[in-house]
Amino acid sequence: MEHSALDFVSLAWFAGWLAAVVVLLAAGWRLPLQTRWRPAANLLYQTAVLVLALGVAVLANVAIVLHDVHFDLTREKTYTPSANAMQVVSELEQPVALTYFVRGQDPGGQRMRTVLEQMARSNRQLQLRIVDPDREPAVARAAGLRGANTAVLEADGRRVQIETTDERQIAIGIQRVLRTEVQTVCFLEGHNELPIDNFEFHTHLESVSDHSHDDASSSVVLTSGHGIGRLRRALEAQGYEIRKIALVGTPEVPPACRLLVLAGPRTTFVPSESLAITRFLERGGALLAMLDLGFVPDPALDRLLDRLGLALPPRVVVDPLSHYSSDAQIVAVTAYEASPITRNLSMSFFPGVRPLFRTDPEPGLVLTPLFSSSRDSYLRETRTVQLGDTEPRSGRSGGAGAPDDSPTSGDPGPRLAETGPQLLAVAVEGRLAESQPDSMPMRAIVVGDSDFASNSFLPYLANSDLALAMTRWLLREERLTTVATRIPVPPMIVLTNPQMQAIFVLIVIALPMIAVLLGMLVWWRRR
Repeated sequence: MEHSALDFVSLAWFAGWLAAVVVLLAAGWRLPLQTRWRPAANLLYQTAVLVLALGVAVLANVAIVLHDVHFDLTREKTYTPSANAMQVVSELEQPVALTYFVRGQDPGGQRMRTVLEQMARSNRQLQLRIVDPDREPAVARAAGLRGANTAVLEADGRRVQIETTDERQIAIGIQRVLRTEVQTVCFLEGHNELPIDNFEFHTHLESVSDHSHDDASSSVVLTSGHGIGRLRRALEAQGYEIRKIALVGTPEVPPACRLLVLAGPRTTFVPSESLAITRFLERGGALLAMLDLGFVPDPALDRLLDRLGLALPPRVVVDPLSHYSSDAQIVAVTAYEASPITRNLSMSFFPGVRPLFRTDPEPGLVLTPLFSSSRDSYLRETRTVQLGDTEPRSGRSGGAGAPDDSPTSGDPGPRLAETGPQLLAVAVEGRLAESQPDSMPMRAIVVGDSDFASNSFLPYLANSDLALAMTRWLLREERLTTVATRIPVPPMIVLTNPQMQAIFVLIVIALPMIAVLLGMLVWWRRR
């Protein structure tokens, strides 16, 4: 967890208060109680000393109260707000009333009380009130409170209630209560997309088909398939409304949808669906397309991608230099192009990612690469499976003519000549040719993989940060401070392949060799 830096201005005020105390002590030690002056002059002297001492003490204490300094001596900085939460509060330009209900003996609530008081002192726009529901039950009933450790945020007639002992959730609540309109994120369904109602953690296990997540493989290792419910929960925690929509038989994307998400569709769209997506972008909509190898675009969607300046080849990226764990087809990304989406990101990884080939976008659109694989990466052709084939395969089924997207299937195909960085994700912004003059510019992000945002991989490294950053940019909220929500995961140690190699060299080779050398040195000195 990141923590706020020391306030050196407040420390300077503290130093001034300390100097005033030292001066008062020195004056009390050195100044005489009586003088040889006349009684009237002596009384005036004593009165002046008393008034001056009281004035210095009062002014010094007022100054230090107005410039309070918080010292947190715990190793984990338990009583210090996170940097992102403090940043959200510092950006407040309008009043937000925060009422926090905490019982007197609750350690988690008391810790939260200390943190919230620091946040409120940093910006007077945050109006904090701490309430003990046992002592003020009427206030708790009026707020509809059912339990302790609950925050009620109010601004401009809007109200948000959060039950938490995490200041980051309070910061997200502040952003939610300041949002003047509901942002609706619509997930397309009807093509075997990753289900948004699946919240289970799918453990990534190697099976007889190696890296695979289809139902057949799951039956071997006795685990359920992928879902994307964790991303849905993270978006709901940010205050977005989530909907599922189907475009079959519907000519348009619903007007309430601000963002349309294609979360790993497996079967090809019908032309009317692709045309509806095109018209949605022409009206200034936003699109997050996470398209796996198992998805084959129909001609209408191919034309839309071509207008955006992209093509989706049925190939898989192999990166022997930068990859997650020991699988070269789980591409790890540590360097990003400069953009509002990728700032402050660490490593993310993409299992079985397909490359994006750039073409010329139509006039009015700007295409921005987001990240690529390493310089040592190369492509492999994927095997095409037609309907009616009886040979078992791993990976998702994309319908007729769909390539096998299993990252390490039994026949991954020949290595192709393309070697070097492979483009994995792009952002496109601008106006399509048929857009209305008064419509907003469209925004779109295309990624050659959806697994990175699935339940299995979203919580690890920077995958969740990347998914949320993409969403915020598409919803035009990239200027707001990003506060990530905690995603509960089983305890795991996640290492990249170079880290595993370094540990192997250190533990298996270096340490035994050091022991042998020390033994030889002892023998040499004693012989």
